[in-house]
Amino acid sequence: MSLTALTSAYRLRSLCRLQRIQAHMMSSHAEPEVLLERVGRAGVITMNRPKVLNALNLTMIRQIYPQLKRWESDNETDIVIIKGAGDKAFCAGGDIRAVTEAGKVGDSLAQDFFREEYILNNAIGSYRKPYIALIDGITMGGGVGLSVHGRFRVATEKTLFAMPETAIGLFPDVGGGYFLPRLQGKLGLFLALTGFRLKGRDVQRAGVATHFVESKKIPDLQKELVDLKSPSAEDVSRVLDSYQSQSSLDAEKPFILKKHLSDIDRLFSASSVEGIVKNLKTNGSEFAKKQTETLSKMSPTSLKITLKQLQAGASLSLQDVLVMEYRLSQACMRGYDFYEGVRAVLVDKDQNPKWNPSTLEEVSDQMVEQCFSSLGEKDLTL
Repeated sequence: MSLTALTSAYRLRSLCRLQRIQAHMMSSHAEPEVLLERVGRAGVITMNRPKVLNALNLTMIRQIYPQLKRWESDNETDIVIIKGAGDKAFCAGGDIRAVTEAGKVGDSLAQDFFREEYILNNAIGSYRKPYIALIDGITMGGGVGLSVHGRFRVATEKTLFAMPETAIGLFPDVGGGYFLPRLQGKLGLFLALTGFRLKGRDVQRAGVATHFVESKKIPDLQKELVDLKSPSAEDVSRVLDSYQSQSSLDAEKPFILKKHLSDIDRLFSASSVEGIVKNLKTNGSEFAKKQTETLSKMSPTSLKITLKQLQAGASLSLQDVLVMEYRLSQACMRGYDFYEGVRAVLVDKDQNPKWNPSTLEEVSDQMVEQCFSSLGEKDLTL
């Protein structure tokens, strides 16, 4: 089979797969994918795809965003609560399989998904009413974008947080370039590069959540929030504080990274990814060895983009970070590693991606710079 015929067959297969995904998205589900309801004076958003861990797709984004804007300006709504259906996840991330299928065939979903997701992230970050995310379960990637920029984020013992994008040839987007460098020391960079998972109370200790409340108390907490009369942010804060003070679960356990924080600050303070890896190898502790091994599995291009993203994001507004990240998202869609990472981790699940370039040394500064360049009139506007 000639290369042209192979390429055509590949595109056709991707197109068929994309059409199947889109048909599935458009089909009349027995259950809506997101529930938007007013309970008392609260707007309540429930991501309602528990079978796929409430993964966020474009259909959901297009329902949540206009409703958020309506609630922000109407006089009947005082607060917004966002949560996930089922007992496993708040939202395990964006539905990126569909995005990569679209990217392969040049379908506009590859632009629309990131653009509209980031516009939603910005709306949450600048929301004028108290916004409370109940992150009771898996919260990764796109799920972090729906919660971390809001005023209140309530973790429980079931919360599992990560930004695992470097493992799939992407970068910690949805405003990761804004919130990660603002965590203590080099903790955000460590989480961004390694995809390290934080659980339960540690999500609050790291500064990702504002509160910790035991999972069994969440229904009562929600009821009390909904019953508040014209609450200010301080009123909401008081309710959350009182529930937190009644939640002693795991309080005696130290922060899992506590004993490593000074090492993280020192080892991850190098100005290049090669420098960080060199620091880790020189250090030679068990912890450093584990991180070296983790980083060796990540996309070298993603690691370099991510370091520059966080270095730049440390002094930018959330809006400017999202504009930058949209440029990066489109660079990933034009590249190779994102498709290969999704194939290895989510499609074939062989966990054995073949990155290209395959080493950090082969990823030139110029290649990284190009990912950050303006898209002209196709840039994200907020």
